[in-house]
Amino acid sequence: MRHAIAAALIAALPVAAQAQDRPEIYPTRDVAVTYHVTGGGTGAEMTMLWSAAARLMRMNMPGGAGYMVADHANQRGFMVMEAMRMIMDVPMDQAAGYQKDLANARFTRGGTERIAGTACTVWRYQGQVGSGEACITADGVMLRGQGASQGQQGRMEAVRVVYAQQEPALFRRPQGYQAMQVPGGGLR
Repeated sequence: MRHAIAAALIAALPVAAQAQDRPEIYPTRDVAVTYHVTGGGTGAEMTMLWSAAARLMRMNMPGGAGYMVADHANQRGFMVMEAMRMIMDVPMDQAAGYQKDLANARFTRGGTERIAGTACTVWRYQGQVGSGEACITADGVMLRGQGASQGQQGRMEAVRVVYAQQEPALFRRPQGYQAMQVPGGGLR
């Protein structure tokens, strides 16, 4: 499962790019996307939910193990481990470490594709740490991503895209969960 999550994060790298001639970096409307994720010799399904106005993203981990919420507007995040009823604050620089590399990455626009019934534009990117390719809709939804960074490779491709308002409660911290420290003594 760790490899599948790492693959998802690596493949999601292009979503973080920032510049005028690059793809939209955040969905501009609420959406839920289910992906088939592969990496490290494993595969899994994962769903990402976006609350566009609040710039919130929720990634449901494969197998129902839990989820992670990234609050891009306030630069903070947390991970919930359902089975253990634990919650851990995750610093955004740790949760989105690859985003710094992509802020200065070179992007090249490619052709267009249709994935999960939705049109997207192919973008190739090269950063200081990673490189890859993604197909991103005009409204900022990544439908396919594949890339390599720090010796790991990953790929994810949308199998279902549903544009609909996301319930705000899905992005809130759950009550009654035990707080857990970031492994290695990192920030809480």
